[in-house]
Amino acid sequence: MYGKAFAPEYQGALRDMSVNTAYEDVLETARQREHGAAEAGNALELAQARLAVAEACRRLGRLDEADAAWRGSYRAARSAEDKGAMAWALWSGGTLARQRGQLNAAVRWLSLARDLAEQAGEVVAYGYSQAGIAETLRIRGDQEEARDLHEKLLAEARKRGECRHTVWALEGLAQLDRNSGDLDSAWRRFAEAAELAEGGGDERGLAWALRGMADVLSLRGEPDEALCLLSRGEQICRRMDLSSALAYNRKMRGNVLFRACWYGEAARTYREAWDMFRSINEPRGAALARLGLLKSLDKLGRPRADTERDLRELRDTLDSRELRHTRKMVEEAIDELADMAA
Repeated sequence: MYGKAFAPEYQGALRDMSVNTAYEDVLETARQREHGAAEAGNALELAQARLAVAEACRRLGRLDEADAAWRGSYRAARSAEDKGAMAWALWSGGTLARQRGQLNAAVRWLSLARDLAEQAGEVVAYGYSQAGIAETLRIRGDQEEARDLHEKLLAEARKRGECRHTVWALEGLAQLDRNSGDLDSAWRRFAEAAELAEGGGDERGLAWALRGMADVLSLRGEPDEALCLLSRGEQICRRMDLSSALAYNRKMRGNVLFRACWYGEAARTYREAWDMFRSINEPRGAALARLGLLKSLDKLGRPRADTERDLRELRDTLDSRELRHTRKMVEEAIDELADMAA
């Protein structure tokens, strides 16, 4: 039996905030609490408030503010000598690093968060950190290691009846299944994640699950149904101010349109996603949207030499040590064009 979703990153005086509170509202409330804690000289409350500020800013795409906030949270937690609060701050920093495409730093911060959480007996922070490591490994291309960790996390989440953790683990495994070509398994996992998220009131998890289901439907040749699911997910993202999730939703819409051979609309949609990712300084998403845009323009008759040049430039912007999976996708697109020209 699963309980309702909650947001453990909202702590202390902020504990009563809903997991579905819009992030502009979270930020306003957390800033007020931060000011009050600073005036009162309460280091632990200051760490908790700054953690919420960091997470709200990260979700809103204000990444420099998020970086300052998680570091401030860590300093306050260390001053309070609270290892649990220190772990949460490092978790936030690791999650931000992943969003910025700094995958090695993400693993480092999240591993430190996991170790501190274990020392403090902070079970939820430990699980969040492990989940963050698993997701980072998957994005980096370490598929088998990521699958093993996701499986362990899923078993633990099911045992404790934690809605959000179960949803996250299911979505991670579903993405791995999709990447390996097992669409039936991917669909089952995404669909279960969507059902659990909706039942548990986890709109964030639902938005990501809907995106995954749309991807599978598109790959099966059902673009209209896929676009309907993406529209539903987009409404959630806009209501909650989920800047990054909204950009990925838009990029997936481009994928669906491209696969349906609606190249003009796909190009416009990829360009929108590219602009959105660049505005929040998210290099992985920006690279994927740019890749989709270039492939769409090629289908629309753009000179092949121009597309090949831009793809090579895009490839060279991607660090092979961190965004190697994304770089591999660009290299595959370059090879495809070369094969077509041969």
